[in-house]
Parts: sequence; C-alpha cells; structure tokens
Amino acid sequence: MKSFLLTCALLLCCLNAGAVIETYQFDTPLQQQRYHAFIEELRCPKCQNQNLSGSDSEISKDLRRQIHRMIMDGKADIEITQYMVARYGDFILYRPRFNGQTAVLWFAPLVLLALGLLVWWRMAASRKNSLSSQHDSLTEAEQARLQELLIADDVADSRGRE
Repeated sequence: MKSFLLTCALLLCCLNAGAVIETYQFDTPLQQQRYHAFIEELRCPKCQNQNLSGSDSEISKDLRRQIHRMIMDGKADIEITQYMVARYGDFILYRPRFNGQTAVLWFAPLVLLALGLLVWWRMAASRKNSLSSQHDSLTEAEQARLQELLIADDVADSRGRE
C-alpha cells in the first residue's frame, strides 16, 4: 500500500513539472514593472473579460511576448498602447480612453443612477400623497361615525380597568 501511494505521489509531482511558466528577462526593474503594468491593463481579445496576465490563450501569450519585445526595444508606453489599439481597437484597453465613442461607457452609469434615484423619489412622493389622500377621503358622516367608535372604545377600555 505504501508503494502504491508513493507511486501516485511521484506521478502527481511529474505532472506539475510539465507546467510551463512564462518568464521574461529584463535589463532593469523599471522594464519589468512596465511589463507587468501592461499585462494587467490590457484585455485578452479572445477571453474578453480577462487581462493578459490571467489568460492562457495563445493570443495572450503572443501579446505578452510582443509587449516584452517592444519594452526591450525601448518603445515608450504610448507607442506600445497605440500599437495594441491599432491592431485590436479600444476594446483591448480595460480602462478605455475618453472620447466621443466611449462617452457612453463613462456617463451611462451616472445617468442610470440619477434616473433610478428620480424614479425612487417619485414613487415615494406618490405613495405619501396617496396615503394622505386616503385619510382625507372620508365624508363628514364617516368621520363622525369614526369619532363615535373611537370614543366608545376609549370608554370601554376605561371601564375594563376599573
């Protein structure tokens, strides 16, 4: 039994040894920092809701390799961003730039929040008005009868305490 467990553990270790981990060499820590900033801020075109650092797709591997190459070639951040946007569009940016095409992305949440608050306020105001109008809708005879019932109830309560 011990040899079977040992064999299983050895096989599991061998499986992990085959996992490929991308490592890139950089000349300076600043280059490495720029690389990590890019792969965190750029979206995988295939996965759509993952950044390049979290994606294992082939295209994200190619993009990471391209970013590394461009950083090592001394390209500026703006050049790398322009290169990626030229090939994949603004979609590749997790934080899209503010322009006429992306204004909806930036302002739609605020507009929807304002509309939601307006609807909530209007509903609360109409509910308050409907409650107050229900109290005012009694006729004089009904109000007199209500007063009689309340007085009779108070008298009955006071007699019950005696």
